[in-house]
Amino acid sequence: MTWIGSHWLVLLFLAAFIGLMAHHAWVGKRRTRGLVDYYVGGRSMGGAAIGLSFFATYSSTNSFVGFSGQAYTYGLPWLLLAPCAVVFSLIAWLWIAPRLREFTASLNSVTIPDFIGIRFGSNGARFLAAIIILFASLLYMTAIFKGIGNLLEVFLDIPYGFAIVVVFLIVVIYTSVGGFISVVRTDVVQGILMVFAAALLFRGTIQAAGGMGSLSLLSGQPETAGLFSWNAAMPFPVLFGILVAGTMKFIVEPRQLSRFYALKDRKATRRGMWISTLAFLFVYSLLVPIGLYTRIIFPDGIEDTDRIVPALISGGDIFHPVVGAFLLVAMLAAALSSLDSVLLVTASTCERDVVSLWRQPLSEAASVRATRFYVVLLALITALVALDPPGGIVTLTAFSGSVYAACFFPAIVLGLHWSRGNGAAVMTSFFLGLTTLLLWKYLPFAAAVHQVFPAMFLSLMAYVIISLSSRPNSAPEIQQLFSHSSPGRT
Repeated sequence: MTWIGSHWLVLLFLAAFIGLMAHHAWVGKRRTRGLVDYYVGGRSMGGAAIGLSFFATYSSTNSFVGFSGQAYTYGLPWLLLAPCAVVFSLIAWLWIAPRLREFTASLNSVTIPDFIGIRFGSNGARFLAAIIILFASLLYMTAIFKGIGNLLEVFLDIPYGFAIVVVFLIVVIYTSVGGFISVVRTDVVQGILMVFAAALLFRGTIQAAGGMGSLSLLSGQPETAGLFSWNAAMPFPVLFGILVAGTMKFIVEPRQLSRFYALKDRKATRRGMWISTLAFLFVYSLLVPIGLYTRIIFPDGIEDTDRIVPALISGGDIFHPVVGAFLLVAMLAAALSSLDSVLLVTASTCERDVVSLWRQPLSEAASVRATRFYVVLLALITALVALDPPGGIVTLTAFSGSVYAACFFPAIVLGLHWSRGNGAAVMTSFFLGLTTLLLWKYLPFAAAVHQVFPAMFLSLMAYVIISLSSRPNSAPEIQQLFSHSSPGRT
């Protein structure tokens, strides 16, 4: 009873939140009548819901726990994360969303690998794309599990391992039962919670640090003055690579792109663009400076920046207990809004683009059941890895984003806007991009440039050269799409 008495407020908020998730799971299950509903919401969802879902899907513990604290060591240049997020959000909605929605609807595609396979006429490219997604998603989900585990461990005074079990049970139940419709409905609630949470977190941190102008104290001290230089923690080209890798996901990562599959029309696309971009601008402008201000609040130093935000909220001196409990639930919501999306995309990819290539076709109902099984299996594997994660939240998130940028940029961007390209071009770009990403750190000049830039460059060059020197996919449905599509048409 002592433990319950100490944490009853947090438990009350959590119970209400879990109840809401259960309701959305029930609604999602009731409205799911086939594979397209379970994977992409029947391609009939509005712009407001998808815009908030696009924002919430990206804004996980990587934002509220990882990104918020990173300026503690990365310094002032880290604040460029907010404009990077806004720019890449606009690019995704303007250049990718309209054509991807049109192409995937015409080709009856419901996953990114099956789009790549159909677009380039290659099951080999489809299979490799699926394997890349499984690898990168495992890393990203591990980062999310770690962030939630750290939060619950600090707030509820429970072992980290038990916190991982709690998260596993929550996300598996509502994701597997309700599918895409459930995920988007919860994303809307979670996105709204995150907007209020960012404002409260920023306000409380600024007040505790002594006001907006308190950063001048840091710039005048020898031990912290370096935080205000372009090369605060590392060469700026390396830091900029981390920023690009973290935000380029908007145009190449399957969990983000899957939102565009579900848009019902051109009006929904425009509305989604404005809602999601404004949400990124508001929330990230508030979150990314927090790490700098905590230099004043915690002057003795913090080794793990992933623990900065939990420490701010759990201390009791900065936030009222009610506000602290709300912030915990909001950050849990942020984490789950990304975890459920990645989990559903990964499970869909596993079923449709890996397993189904080696067996007889299943009925739609059987495919949905199989996907639900992979939701559980992949969540279990990730939870086990998260018990001893291979890196911090920002490290895992940035590397996951680098994998998608290096491998998928040519296939997605050029695949939608240039009629040339075939399976050989795509598979070569996959191989060269991933190989460069993994081996770059062993080169003598690697420390000067983040590996995402050479990996993207070589991947892109390989795609272009092979596409120009070989025949494109000449399938009639592909040629017809390019002959009748334009970048602004939806």
